[in-house]
Amino acid sequence: MKTENKTTAVGNIILRGVIVVIGALITAYGLEAVLIPNNVSDGGVTGLSIVGSRLFDLPLGLLIAILNIPFVYLGYKQIGRSFAIYSVLGIASLAAGTFFMHHITPIVEGDTLLVTVVGGIIIGLGMGLALRNGGALDGIDMLAVLLSRKLPFGTSDMILFLNVFVFIVVSTVFGLKGAILSGIAYFIASKVIHIVEEGLSGAKTFTIITKQPEMMVEAIRDRLGRGATYKMVQGGYTNEHFKEITCVINRLEERKMKEIIREIDENAFIMVYEVAEVKGGSFKKKDIH
Repeated sequence: MKTENKTTAVGNIILRGVIVVIGALITAYGLEAVLIPNNVSDGGVTGLSIVGSRLFDLPLGLLIAILNIPFVYLGYKQIGRSFAIYSVLGIASLAAGTFFMHHITPIVEGDTLLVTVVGGIIIGLGMGLALRNGGALDGIDMLAVLLSRKLPFGTSDMILFLNVFVFIVVSTVFGLKGAILSGIAYFIASKVIHIVEEGLSGAKTFTIITKQPEMMVEAIRDRLGRGATYKMVQGGYTNEHFKEITCVINRLEERKMKEIIREIDENAFIMVYEVAEVKGGSFKKKDIH
């Protein structure tokens, strides 16, 4: 039985890795076949890489790989080893994909509305697949999560602020029109990511009822670096008393939280809520390495 579970776990890990690579290649295709040939950029680190590639005549894939290094380390420290590994896999695949697809024939040209819509959908689909399976293709989300803990702003606010800066930089190369179109494409991509990832933005609250509450809280603390609170509740049918666990996490930690719950008590009752903003209190975490 243990051998079968181990084989299944390894298979799931490999499958997730393959999907992250597919998501990265889809994103690379959206960049090279739609956006870049039409002088439209992406947001985040990828957008800065596109600008750097144009200014210094360097391979886009090389810049994507180099500029994301500090953010991958940040993800390793704040989210965990598996997230960092999947992110490295995704970013490396994105970098390689842009290299091999650099001279691909554009599928859309000239029509600015069509370019932003098609490009945004393709990139959003690729990034959403990667995020849903535990990896990230762009480091700006990780930076936004960190800054939101240090400053009185939510994660979504920080993502918006950082990308405003990116699109200002984009305007120096693609002009004001290019920057505006890039912003529209990024907005569409973010909405597609939200659909693919199912509630990606902001924080999430997990409410968990399990027969192993102490073990669950310990695992959340040790493997996610998150604290949790207890509340005594009583079942309306059985009249049995339970410790209800409540834990708030950021959007990049949802996959790992679900893994922890499934490993400790696959029959646990869980509810997940979207949280628009988290301020004050103890919404902080310790390094887990």
